[in-house]
Amino acid sequence: MTRRRKKLEQDKKEKYRQALKGRKIPILTLDNKWHKLFTQTGTTREIEALSQKMNELLKRQGRLGTDMKDIRHVKKKLMDAIVNSMDGLDKEPNIDRKMDESRRLIEECNEKLNVYEEEYLALPKEIEEINQKLMICTMELCYDKMRRNTEEINVIADWITKTRVELKQKILLKQDDEIANQELYSYMHDIFGAEVLEIFDMEYNPAAQQADRK
Repeated sequence: MTRRRKKLEQDKKEKYRQALKGRKIPILTLDNKWHKLFTQTGTTREIEALSQKMNELLKRQGRLGTDMKDIRHVKKKLMDAIVNSMDGLDKEPNIDRKMDESRRLIEECNEKLNVYEEEYLALPKEIEEINQKLMICTMELCYDKMRRNTEEINVIADWITKTRVELKQKILLKQDDEIANQELYSYMHDIFGAEVLEIFDMEYNPAAQQADRK
């Protein structure tokens, strides 16, 4: 791709992105109808790469959600244990050491939650960007396919029109030839008489030829 064409493609995609700004687009890789589009168009390497990236992001999003839920559950148990110890409900030996360990683990939970939450909150924007790229690529592919289909439709339509004209001309020519044969035979019949004409093979009889074709 030349530098000029690459620049035009980038400008066009940026125009699309601006037009789509603020619009809610369903996650395409989760839409069965979106997948069915490619039974008509085929796919491209770019769409396949973006689809794989999208699926990875969605899996990561789901995994982070599960991990944060598990960490919060562990954190709650640790905090409950500390509260019980402080209320005197827990009479285990070495309680202070256990409480210190619980606090350390809670701190680890908080650190992990901060990291996970930061990534989790950033994912929707990344997913939206990939989804928009997928939409643009999909629209370009579909419109290109429709353009090629339209070109083929026009070629076939022209062929049908020309064929109809040619067919009409052939039908008229056939009728003219049939009339000419009938007139020739009639003239020969009048000139030479039926007995002379019977000498010749019946294949030269236009009426017999027409009957054979029916």
